[in-house]
Amino acid sequence: MKAIIFGGTTGMGRAIARRLAERGDSVFLMGLDTDDLVRSAADLTERHPQRAEVGYAVCDLEKPDGFSAALDAADAFLGEFDAVIVTAAMYATQDALEADVDLVRRLVTVNYANTVVFCEHVRKRLLARGGGHLVVFSSVAGDRGRKPVAIYGSSKAGLSIYLEALDHKFNAAGLAVTCVKPGFVKTGMTAGLKPPPFAGEPDQVARDVVDAMDRRKPLVYTPGIWALVMLVIRSLPRFVMRKIGF
Repeated sequence: MKAIIFGGTTGMGRAIARRLAERGDSVFLMGLDTDDLVRSAADLTERHPQRAEVGYAVCDLEKPDGFSAALDAADAFLGEFDAVIVTAAMYATQDALEADVDLVRRLVTVNYANTVVFCEHVRKRLLARGGGHLVVFSSVAGDRGRKPVAIYGSSKAGLSIYLEALDHKFNAAGLAVTCVKPGFVKTGMTAGLKPPPFAGEPDQVARDVVDAMDRRKPLVYTPGIWALVMLVIRSLPRFVMRKIGF
């Protein structure tokens, strides 16, 4: 596999990058900070069985004008990538979002509009070379309108629908699309928040995601218990959802 990991220097993205490098896949990192990218690339190179060099490029979901150049750099380094994993996203609490309309605009733009634009760049490249794999992190927060994540969840709901439609339309043409829906995972993004039951770890998520890629699964909940949890939540009537704080 020749894989790009967008968001591969932190949290779940870093855990996935390590798992891919350790099993011998070619890896290219995208992220915000050059120093983080350099350190992460060096770490992954040491972990690779053949000490294969790991490439990197700065890419920012708030700056879509840079998407093409970053993907060009990945293609040049990898000799054309065949898999892209997008873990990068923006998070803010519901209270913070309700207090700052500009933050709302930034978050929904990054998590939906700009992520879709990035995926469209990837889709066109992969289909032009006969197909490949696109893996994008959405969230269980997008499965139902919920009080604590009303705005963040709505951005992920739109992304999930886009990814499902992409799979329906282009699977026969060779594009495998995997939508990843993590529950609460202990990362820097969730630091300071009280972990709920079934909170996951990045390494567990990485294992589930790489397994889903190998099996070409279109949807994966991780940790797996969240598939059952959200099945129950999706079945609750509206009057119950109004009363509970979940």
